[in-house]
Amino acid sequence: MDEKEFDYINMIPFIDVMLVLLTIVLMTSTFAVTGIIPVELPRVAGKHEAATVTHVVVIDKQGAVFYQGKAITLRDLKTLIVGIPKETPFLIRADKDIHLQGFVEVLDLVKTAGFKKVSLQTEWVGQ
Repeated sequence: MDEKEFDYINMIPFIDVMLVLLTIVLMTSTFAVTGIIPVELPRVAGKHEAATVTHVVVIDKQGAVFYQGKAITLRDLKTLIVGIPKETPFLIRADKDIHLQGFVEVLDLVKTAGFKKVSLQTEWVGQ
């Protein structure tokens, strides 16, 4: 009995398996990166507005409040933020060693003024 050598290798099953694996990887990586179902958002042809400027409130170690880099009292802060659009994001940067009451007073002032986009800046410590 004489054995015949292979003239070629059938690549179709290999390609099918690789395409299935590629599809699975692409689908799971999309969900892992975005965390939501991807949607195509509507587009506009007009000009885009400039990016919204974030207003920064800093509370230092001594409890002093700074707004946009200038020292300010809570009463002055309240009067300054009245004319700002309520969609404007606020970032509160507070020293880790301050008393909680100082932070709560600033947060309460900004939230009662009607601002919804308020965040606290923290430092990420990787392990």
